[in-house]
Amino acid sequence: MMSLLFLVLISVCWAEPHPGNSSLEDERIIHIQEENGPRLLVVAEQAKIFSQRGGNVTLPCKFYHEHTTTAGSGTHKIRVKWTKLTSDYLKEVDVFVAMGHHRKSYGKYQGRVFLRESSENDASLVITNVMLEDYGRYKCEVIEGLEDDTAVVALNLEGVVFPYSPRLGRYNLNFHEAQQACLDQDSIIASFDQLYEAWRSGLDWCNAGWLSDGSVQYPITKPREPCGGKNTVPGVRNYGFWDKDKSRYDVFCFTSNFNGRFYYLIHPTKLTYDEAVQACSKDGAQIAKVGQIFAAWKLLGYDRCDAGWLADGSVRYPISKPRKRCSPNEAAVRFVGFPDKKHKLYGVYCFRAYN
Repeated sequence: MMSLLFLVLISVCWAEPHPGNSSLEDERIIHIQEENGPRLLVVAEQAKIFSQRGGNVTLPCKFYHEHTTTAGSGTHKIRVKWTKLTSDYLKEVDVFVAMGHHRKSYGKYQGRVFLRESSENDASLVITNVMLEDYGRYKCEVIEGLEDDTAVVALNLEGVVFPYSPRLGRYNLNFHEAQQACLDQDSIIASFDQLYEAWRSGLDWCNAGWLSDGSVQYPITKPREPCGGKNTVPGVRNYGFWDKDKSRYDVFCFTSNFNGRFYYLIHPTKLTYDEAVQACSKDGAQIAKVGQIFAAWKLLGYDRCDAGWLADGSVRYPISKPRKRCSPNEAAVRFVGFPDKKHKLYGVYCFRAYN
């Protein structure tokens, strides 16, 4: 019995000289080799996925064991959990969980998400009818017994960032009002990554605005004295994080494509705001929102030199092809202002949703 125990100990232990002082050369470090089996690995084949509002998208995620080609050991059920990471990574929003035949989706994802399961080790998440709020980073977590591993995938949406301030004027929105202002205009409050990409594409705006992480920033491509100083370098200027209830700024909104038709209503006369609302309604549509004119301009190349009412009471017009008398220097959604709704006369932009 003693000899058998000795053989077992020899099979899991060995000794080597201590690398330190020579006076300690008789000391030995004992190594214990544990056989825990193959390590569970979770891998996302792509770290960033692009989609657009209304489409379907697959967030890739596969799991396997490091030293085998099998999906699992067979001794434990595999649990797959998808969560969405918040901007500060301190909280996670539950999206979908699966274990055996059990499936559960959460919140706005209910009825829109499922696992692709193209193979026994495929934990990829399919999101249907993508919404603006789906933008962000997602974590795929696979758990088998005491082992687990994760991978993170970013879902980006094709769209446009635009600055927004209400009729009250510049710097009148706290963070919560800024969020609602974007929602009211068929958009969401933009993230830093979205604003950064917009800056790289040429967005230059001197008014500071809220972003989704609670910071206040603004993009400058042409440094000048009132906007950080003319001797500074181009970039996204950061005011830092401010009190979401008391501090007031503008906001940067983000919108993507829409499921409908945006158009300028041909009408025999110019209209007051109330007449514009009624005219769109009679045409089987609604007066268009600011996010919709920006999406039509940026994503569809919509071009019209006629100023028209929008839902928030502002008057704007989209120019994709700069020309004399119609934004000669740049392609842009031109802002006329917030005219008197009862007395000023303009055209109107309408939006008809597809069923």
